[in-house]
Amino acid sequence: MRVISAETMQELDRQTINGCGITGRQLMENAGQSCAEEIIAEFGLQGRAVVMAGKGNNGGDGYVIARLLGEKGWDVKVIILAEREQISGDAALNLEMLPCSVINYCTGEGQLSGRYMEELFQADLIVDALLGTGLSSAVSGIYLEAVDLMNASWRPVVSVDIPSGIHGTTGKVLGSAVRASITVTFAFAKLGHVLYPGAEYTGRLVVADIGIPPELMKSASGCDFQNADAMGNMLHRRDRQAHKGHFGHCLIIAGSTGKTGAAALAANSAVRSGSGLITLAAPATIHAVLEMKTTEAMTVPLPDSGKGHLTNSAFPVIEKLLTGKDAVAIGPGIDRHPETFALVRKLVETVALPLVIDADGLNALAEDISVLKRKKSKRIILTPHPGEMARLLGSSIPELETSRIAIAQEFASSHGVFLVLKGARTIIASPSGDVAINGSGNPGMASGGMGDVLTGIIVSLLGQGYAAWDAGRLGVFLHGYAADMVAEEKGEIGINASDVLEMLPHACHKLLKN
Repeated sequence: MRVISAETMQELDRQTINGCGITGRQLMENAGQSCAEEIIAEFGLQGRAVVMAGKGNNGGDGYVIARLLGEKGWDVKVIILAEREQISGDAALNLEMLPCSVINYCTGEGQLSGRYMEELFQADLIVDALLGTGLSSAVSGIYLEAVDLMNASWRPVVSVDIPSGIHGTTGKVLGSAVRASITVTFAFAKLGHVLYPGAEYTGRLVVADIGIPPELMKSASGCDFQNADAMGNMLHRRDRQAHKGHFGHCLIIAGSTGKTGAAALAANSAVRSGSGLITLAAPATIHAVLEMKTTEAMTVPLPDSGKGHLTNSAFPVIEKLLTGKDAVAIGPGIDRHPETFALVRKLVETVALPLVIDADGLNALAEDISVLKRKKSKRIILTPHPGEMARLLGSSIPELETSRIAIAQEFASSHGVFLVLKGARTIIASPSGDVAINGSGNPGMASGGMGDVLTGIIVSLLGQGYAAWDAGRLGVFLHGYAADMVAEEKGEIGINASDVLEMLPHACHKLLKN
């Protein structure tokens, strides 16, 4: 699903009206009709609806909805939070088409609760046509009162275009926001619908065609929102005559004293993601432990001078291990010793194979980000969480969170890497400027080891021959999809990384059946 910013949608509207011979009034009629049709499909041909309308085009959409529902037999009341003379343009034209008996003007703070609370609380449906995607400042005054009253009513709410109070591009709550049961938006989903916290307010999202010309739709810049339909089509089906040699041999360099679990999770998740062969290379001091934790993966001890962490002495062994491998991952559980960090940077400069770098591998890069200018591989995927990303940028987490998409896009482009910026709605960015937003996952994933599982999934997909862009997107989606399946079975509290790892084959199976 393509997702665009509110600003891009405003430009599409402008181009449609000014250059394609389609009037704003026709777009408003189409938008209102789409909403009315969705309401009738969901709630039937009769009922009591209260339309809460503002003075702008969002309110104009609401007037169309009220007229069309009334024509179908609904008992409709329109409450307008403005004076009549404040309404102009296409909205005013549609307001004139409504019977005077259904129109109510309410502009004084405190009047809504006193005059209309009962009607709101007894309605079968409330239509939120207050503010739309153009909102950029905090909701206040009577609009704030209206938002809070709609939420307090516990009635089903259908929001027009976006829940009032949600920023159309960032998904931020601007003071207060309507919690919609259904949101009907137009032409494209907006970023505010899928990014948190806006995603929690949107309810079921319906994207309606309102007549934007196809050529303009194709030219609109935006992001891909990753869902099961798209990812199911990307997942490779297996030839009946395939053998393990067809599915890649991955090398995972991981682990240190006290962090054998990270190495084992990465290796075992690569197995569960479909790799033909896995070799786990770890410091010799912890090798025996990892042989016990990884039944299907092969293990190789790396020289560590008895210190339990990777040193430059491991480089010649790793160099030999690269022969015959299809992809490499480094980072899970390797710890932050200076010798280890130096080895990571040396590998970045010498490994030409597809490479996944995570955890303390990323912290090694953060100490000298210029090493990426000397990278040998053209297919490097970095998988930072916000703390690691802030260190890579030399900034703070709050600074990062202000514009995750733009920051990920710029970093991937300027450093020539594929970036997986983890979090609620993980962002995947490519060196060419493409951006995807992941749609799977749940709060149960907020536990140790989840990132190690993701590393194993992505390196497995690279080893199986997926392009780096596809491996990043599919790997992130599979990770969250498996966690969603675990949550369906066990709930979100107490999920661990091993639960997700074991669910990976089931997640792949389910995706292929979609």
